[in-house]
Amino acid sequence: MIFGTGVDIVEVFRMKDAISKWGVNFLSKIFTDREVAYSNSRRFSHQHFAARFAAKEAVVKAFGEPRKFPIRWTDIEVLNDREGKPKIEFHGSALKLKKKKMIDNVIVSIAHSKNYAVANVILLKKEKR
Repeated sequence: MIFGTGVDIVEVFRMKDAISKWGVNFLSKIFTDREVAYSNSRRFSHQHFAARFAAKEAVVKAFGEPRKFPIRWTDIEVLNDREGKPKIEFHGSALKLKKKKMIDNVIVSIAHSKNYAVANVILLKKEKR
């Protein structure tokens, strides 16, 4: 059963500007070490950072009530499986919320171009039996 959906779009130049202005301080507040390593390994790293940020925002939107259930950005981790498909891993506050809301599965799709990155997230809840 669908618990929530979220979508977000990020302008890549804004991510590039934030990284240029605040550097490691910004990156460490928003991204995990694995996300930073992955994005920095890519030719157009700012597009990958922007896509991961969009996915994190989409997760927060899918949960709803962000003031009631605050989540640290680094508690939502956007990784790729062996085939390159994006996946979400939850930690800390996000993992607690996932368990509280009985979220069983997360479907995530991300895309990026020179100027924009977009992400869509669907949270699936365990069916009560």
